[in-house]
Amino acid sequence: MNSKQPPDNKSTSNRQFLMKYASLGSQLLAAIGIAVFGGLQLDKWLHTSPLLACVLPLLILSGIFYKLFRETNRKNTDE
Repeated sequence: MNSKQPPDNKSTSNRQFLMKYASLGSQLLAAIGIAVFGGLQLDKWLHTSPLLACVLPLLILSGIFYKLFRETNRKNTDE
């Protein structure tokens, strides 16, 4: 009588995989935004014009790409 079927493990695993990388994307956007804002404020305070507004986002971007590289190369021990 109950037409609902329990979710299979593969579907749940795919959802977790998607959410993991969706969160990395939102972290990327937020970190770059904060780095640009912080760089602009520091440039204004230190009178260094566009130097830190360019350098800080690049540092953040390289750090996040390194984190993404490590996450995707890690062997999945759940299976």
